[in-house]
Amino acid sequence: MKKSILACLVIAPLAFSLTGCVIAVGDKDGRLSSSHYEDREFENRKKIARLQLNSSFADVRGEMGVADFNESYMEAGKQVNIIYYRTHRLHKDGITTKDECTKLVFVNNALTAIE
Repeated sequence: MKKSILACLVIAPLAFSLTGCVIAVGDKDGRLSSSHYEDREFENRKKIARLQLNSSFADVRGEMGVADFNESYMEAGKQVNIIYYRTHRLHKDGITTKDECTKLVFVNNALTAIE
């Protein structure tokens, strides 16, 4: 009897000290909250507003980070790279689509258009 009371006196405080808080990052489907996307979209718009035409592909990628979508192809002997960054929300599904992005077009590694 004394051992079980002693065990309860030792174990109970330990059990209560091990409880903690849970921080929910995503919604019930595991997607990120809309405020996360709004922050990311705002930051991308700020960075894109500072870009200069003729900037190099490497400099822009260094400033902007990983793109949401990438395309590369040759056209009339010129290398074309297109990268997309999420800048606005059209659909409330939590999935980024190209129509929610700003397109950065590079021809021969120089920024030629921001669409």
